[in-house]
Amino acid sequence: MQFIYVLPGWEGSAHDGRVLRDAMIRSNDLKVPQGCYYLVDSGYCNADGFLTPFRGQRYHLNEFHGHRPHTAEEYFNMKHSKARNVIERCFGLLKGRWKILASPSFFPIETQVRIILACCLLHNLIRKYMSFDPQELEPFEEDDMEDEHFEDDEYVTSTTPTEEWTNFRNSLALEMFNHWSERLHP
Repeated sequence: MQFIYVLPGWEGSAHDGRVLRDAMIRSNDLKVPQGCYYLVDSGYCNADGFLTPFRGQRYHLNEFHGHRPHTAEEYFNMKHSKARNVIERCFGLLKGRWKILASPSFFPIETQVRIILACCLLHNLIRKYMSFDPQELEPFEEDDMEDEHFEDDEYVTSTTPTEEWTNFRNSLALEMFNHWSERLHP
């Protein structure tokens, strides 16, 4: 649960897709290796490298309490939501550890940006070098992608939805649902 890319400084009313596009065209841009993807919420486009939930389907985990998913889309959304909870937990840990992030700031924007970056960097250092985080109840193990190197042409360069990516998500959802259904009814 480390931050791999931080882009502070945008106002809260900026559309998620606009901020993402900006992150991908900067000189220190967000890199998404081909064949990899980020789980994003419905504020983004379902585009190469960015996997969104299905709209119009149950999504939040509390909506599934006591209810099994009935379709591949619902099952996908349930698993997507569960995985995204890790992201929310990471932000919760960050705000819990650095109380300055939990309330509105009256510092100039440049100072706010530096505070956010410093807090994220310190968070990552703690996660990397402490086997037990007192903010959490149990020890953690981190996956290390630091050793992986990709060529420049091996990265996603656009956030434009494509039929190919929609088909990928649909196929993935169906495969996940079928696998789950087979385990329930062998």
